[in-house]
Amino acid sequence: MKDISLTSRRDFLKNSSAAAAIGVAAPFILSSKGRAAVSPGETLKVGLIGCGGRGTGAANQALSADANIALTAVGDAFEDNLKRGLNAIRKTQGEKVRVEPDHCFVGPDAYQKVIDSGVDVVVLATPPGFRPTHLKAAIDAGKHVFCEKPMATDAPGVRTVLAAAAEAKKKNLSIVSGFCWRAHLPKRATFGEVLGGGIGEIDTVYSTYNTGPVKDSTLENPEWTDMQKQVRNWYQFTWLSGDHIVEQAVHSIDMMSWAMGDVPPVRVSGNGGRQVRTSWGNIYDHFSIVYEYANGARGFHVCRQIPGCASDYAVHMAGTKGKCIVDCSRDRHEITGAKEWKYDGKKNEMYQTEHDELFKSIRDGKPINHGTWMAQSTMLAIAGRMAAYTGQVISWEAATNSQESIVPEHFSWDAPIKVPPIAMPGKTKFV
Repeated sequence: MKDISLTSRRDFLKNSSAAAAIGVAAPFILSSKGRAAVSPGETLKVGLIGCGGRGTGAANQALSADANIALTAVGDAFEDNLKRGLNAIRKTQGEKVRVEPDHCFVGPDAYQKVIDSGVDVVVLATPPGFRPTHLKAAIDAGKHVFCEKPMATDAPGVRTVLAAAAEAKKKNLSIVSGFCWRAHLPKRATFGEVLGGGIGEIDTVYSTYNTGPVKDSTLENPEWTDMQKQVRNWYQFTWLSGDHIVEQAVHSIDMMSWAMGDVPPVRVSGNGGRQVRTSWGNIYDHFSIVYEYANGARGFHVCRQIPGCASDYAVHMAGTKGKCIVDCSRDRHEITGAKEWKYDGKKNEMYQTEHDELFKSIRDGKPINHGTWMAQSTMLAIAGRMAAYTGQVISWEAATNSQESIVPEHFSWDAPIKVPPIAMPGKTKFV
């Protein structure tokens, strides 16, 4: 199998000025200057990269966002994943699926073949470790992008994402993120109230994502190479998933950042470990992180993937004039204190709204660019992992400029790769 080299990734990142951009607060949606509108009569061609559950779901939502959209190319590392995903999309979308056999791409280089196949919009839904490379390639090729979260698994990857987002802005390309709660109408209204002073100046944000294991079973096949085994079991490896704080709990961390106006903290500390998780791999099963802000506010985040334990998925905010709770499990959105408020407005299907807004921006010639804040939210989760893995207090500047690249420089099925050791706080070093 042909090698897909990532060697240029580090050189690019080391010399990039994008590292500084992550410290700049960004509004909820950054709209670029106008781009030529696309006529409703013109078919927008979509390419899907990553045909797993999230990819097939995103493709269905993309095809439902507009009357004149067609899926014309799909790519996945594995043929069985591609066939299963494509068949599922065909069952729901029918004639909107126009993927010819020669536009079904399999292998490590499938992403580039999809991008080069003549599509207008690319849906990125592979394991997160590949996301920076795929996003950069899509923007370089002039494609609009739906970019599933998280956007990277290490700081160098985040810097690649920031640079790609800056390039997209220059090219007037849309980048819409998979941070789905930002497309949820109740949460848009609630965080709008908070940011508008509804609870005064925020002192504390406490976010949780406590749930059971995700993908803890191990897939085995004696014919697979070590690289194939890890990619098949991608959730269990930090370089591919970022650990569950980055892959899953980042949703809660993103809402914390939203509440704080997407202003980054000044330092991060925390704890974590692997208490009951026994699956092959090197990720933790629990984290407890503290984010310290320049104005004295604190963000506390707790996440856990352990069976048989109480679940909790919420964001609690306390300010000088009141408190706010956003409970994702119970669909609760309330403010108490000097101002009593409770959301009782319209509900929406947030996953669909993401794509409705993406394709409307393309039709209208008014690109949406979520690049800065989506990269920052990803980096917040990565910084939390760094603090827990090392047991150190890490400044935001040090975290965002970290040179630790955990994604292999060369990606091919035959590339040698060992299972990295499980991080040991006090022994694992910050790089």
